[in-house]
Amino acid sequence: MTSLTLADTDPAELAVDAVVIGVYAHEGGDAKLLLAPGAERVAAAFSDRPGGGLAETLRVLGATGAVGEVTKLASFGAVAAPLVVAVGLGPEPSGTAPAAETLRRAAGAAARALAGSASAALVLPVADPDAATDLAAGVRAVAEGALLGAYRFAGYKTKPAAGRREPLRKAVVHVPDTASKAAKAALKRSVTVAAAVARTRDWINTAPNELRPPQFADAVAAAAGEASLSVSVLDEKALAKQGYGGILAVGLGSAAAPRLVRIAYEPAGATRRVALVGKGITFDTGGVSIKPAAGMWEMKSDMSGAAAVAAAMIAIAQLKPKVAVVGYAPMAENMASGSAYRPGDVVSMYNGKQVEVLNTDAEGRMILGDAIARACEDEPDYLFEVSTLTGGQVIALGKRISGVMGTPELCERVREAGERTGEPMWPMPLPEDVRKGMESDVADISQVNAGMDRAGHMLQGGVFLSEFVTEGVQWAHIDIAGPSYHAGEPFGYWSKGGTGVPVRTLIDLVEEIATER
Repeated sequence: MTSLTLADTDPAELAVDAVVIGVYAHEGGDAKLLLAPGAERVAAAFSDRPGGGLAETLRVLGATGAVGEVTKLASFGAVAAPLVVAVGLGPEPSGTAPAAETLRRAAGAAARALAGSASAALVLPVADPDAATDLAAGVRAVAEGALLGAYRFAGYKTKPAAGRREPLRKAVVHVPDTASKAAKAALKRSVTVAAAVARTRDWINTAPNELRPPQFADAVAAAAGEASLSVSVLDEKALAKQGYGGILAVGLGSAAAPRLVRIAYEPAGATRRVALVGKGITFDTGGVSIKPAAGMWEMKSDMSGAAAVAAAMIAIAQLKPKVAVVGYAPMAENMASGSAYRPGDVVSMYNGKQVEVLNTDAEGRMILGDAIARACEDEPDYLFEVSTLTGGQVIALGKRISGVMGTPELCERVREAGERTGEPMWPMPLPEDVRKGMESDVADISQVNAGMDRAGHMLQGGVFLSEFVTEGVQWAHIDIAGPSYHAGEPFGYWSKGGTGVPVRTLIDLVEEIATER
């Protein structure tokens, strides 16, 4: 991963390959550009050059100040760095610094554009130097953006692609004072958080033949063990013995048996307990209710929830908040075969509920029901479940906003955390009429609402999962079906493939809960 350092010396004199400055779009409707704070010394170095100064030169080159837009200019010795890179920050904000997400996207776009460079200085307006809290948030945003924007999956090519350049090796975040404890702490935290997101992306981007349930469980257990976390893995025999009917049912069609991974971080003196549960379907064909072939290859990302939970647990162990956190990652491969579970089957779940299966492609809720019921046995104060659960989420909220269902007050906290971290989420209801339509003639509940077909499909998933949450436990189901995987071209700090959503939100929530007394 790209390395990070701080610097507070004159940006015009930094010995780097490129110096990155911010530019604002002029709100007057003309094509003028405004240089963002931090660019003064670089601009001064160009003041005696022909062409009307740095801002005018960038405008002539086509810069508009749009968020994430990157414009490169050779310095020809005006500054120590051979290249000046201007990145758009949108309209000039009314406060002292741009929004954290604007900085994050700008730093990510710049870092990606500088692939092939050994080093770059990010001279962006992180905050008012007298506001330590704002400074920390600004440094975190720039550092996270740079690290995530520079991310690249190693892949499987035997020959390098033409024109492919290695990621930026070193990013220098410019701050008012490198001795600032707030800036140092923010940089350190950013490295930990970005590493967790990168780990999540790596797992999601791994070919599904290399990450079937046993291999995924082994990989998670090894990484968690290295972080000194307590880890246990239940194989198919242990799952059968302990009654995890939902996980076993989904795994019946695959030659690769299912697993349930439990990861625990339990510091001494913790007064709050948090449970994290993540869906780990390593590949989803839909089973007997098979999916269309077009786009099915993206179903390798159906384990994004488990990847996010496992990576977040590792980061939590490194950040050491004073709150007990236990993560559960149920893993299975939903395949079509002679041994696969069928529509019409009745499955006995871990908590004893009998579920009538109507659609084998609604497999995520089956494995999550078991895992949620088990997690509730640990008596958590809060339970956060993450899954690529329904196509209904994409239809309702699109590819970048996750849906949140559960305890209303906790859903609002999740929304606020998502807003802080740049992982937007929106609360959705759990209507009683949806639950009524899931009544079964032969079991306690049907897996889906047959009368509604795919109408309100995201809500059906949330309603089903609520049946496995113990009364009194505050909980939130986060449907990341759209935001977990980006099939388009990179933008901001999102690369093509796995995004790592919602790792940063989970970490933020855990740290916030740690401050409760």
